[in-house]
Amino acid sequence: MYYNCLVNIPKNTGKISRNKRGKTTYIEYTYAREYLPEKKYNVARRTTIGKADPDHPGMMFPNPNFEKFFPDIEIPAEGTAAEPVNESRSSCIRIGAFSVVRRIIEDYKLAEHLKRWDDRGKGLLLDLAAYSVIAESNAAQHFPDYAYNHPLMTPQNKIYSDSTISRFIREIDDNDRVDFLNSWNATHDKNEKIYVSYDSTNKNCKAGDIEMAEYGHPKNDVGAPIINYSIAYDMTNEKPLLYESYPGSIVDVSQLKYMLEKIRGYGYKKIGFILDRGYFSKANIQFMDSCDYDFVMMVKGRASFVHGLIMEHRGEFEAKRACSIKAYRTYGMTVKAKLYADDDTDRCFHIYCKAKKQASERARLEADLDRMEAEMDKIKGREYKLPKRYEHYFKLTYHKDKFYGYEEREDVIERDAAILPL
Repeated sequence: MYYNCLVNIPKNTGKISRNKRGKTTYIEYTYAREYLPEKKYNVARRTTIGKADPDHPGMMFPNPNFEKFFPDIEIPAEGTAAEPVNESRSSCIRIGAFSVVRRIIEDYKLAEHLKRWDDRGKGLLLDLAAYSVIAESNAAQHFPDYAYNHPLMTPQNKIYSDSTISRFIREIDDNDRVDFLNSWNATHDKNEKIYVSYDSTNKNCKAGDIEMAEYGHPKNDVGAPIINYSIAYDMTNEKPLLYESYPGSIVDVSQLKYMLEKIRGYGYKKIGFILDRGYFSKANIQFMDSCDYDFVMMVKGRASFVHGLIMEHRGEFEAKRACSIKAYRTYGMTVKAKLYADDDTDRCFHIYCKAKKQASERARLEADLDRMEAEMDKIKGREYKLPKRYEHYFKLTYHKDKFYGYEEREDVIERDAAILPL
């Protein structure tokens, strides 16, 4: 793909060559030379970086390879940015999935919420959103391939290069994001009872010097800095209400308070929250109580107070038809208890048991125990330090750094097996 703009042909005559094929002269760049011992001479490794413009001697139309090998040379703009040559459109346009996405955009009037944007900016941003849904990708370098055979929302259906998209995304600032979210949330009924489903995750970052990329506590630790981001939906997980990003060193449990304040700032008066167990902390719960927010929060089954509730009520509901939740083939009951020692509120705890999951989880635990025992049998008498997971289920015996034996922690295994399906 060649951009619809002109740059000077580089003057590095030792590495620049011309290759004329038909009526077109291609500009090639020698990026390496490889010596062939059997033939005793060097072979040049070349790639095309553009094609010469016959109307402007000394100038050429660059392609993405030019940006790769000459990153310090700024590609000039036609209007506001470099654009691909329009002749690179497919004669067959795929419109099916695009029509569905465009209808959703029109129904939610997303373009009207982009008040700070011109028609080009609105079109390109919405095209990127459609691309991420239809192609299930967010890689800018593949967007021109998508645009080649799909309709677009940019004026005149213009296709923009991946470098243009990168510059466009870099120009989006926090004010653009805040203005959009303010406009979007202003359309919702503030007196309607809503439940906000909120969760966050992180991404490993290897892109270099990015301020928000910091070392933290990722779910998949590959030794790289991370960026955290989160999103809040309505109760049906249909409409996103807000999204935010924050530095990798900030843990989820401490970020929740700021999200709650943002939701309140949008003017919602009757709010409840559905939260993952990563937000469980006494401070978060007390803050939601102070705001008079209802909440449903998943808690870890192995937490001491949760385990106590499970064991206290185990056998009371797992087989009672009155406790059956037929839609999910699950049994459950609700009990009241205090969440922590100085809690002044009796809270509702919902305990569930699913027979199918109970069987599969128990089988997996037994398989894990068998695998660990087989591994330990192999290393007896050798210098070896087993992971902490082994110490959870077994009493390990070492002598002078050598592993000698193990014994099951029956109470731990029985306790874990008892709460697996709950």
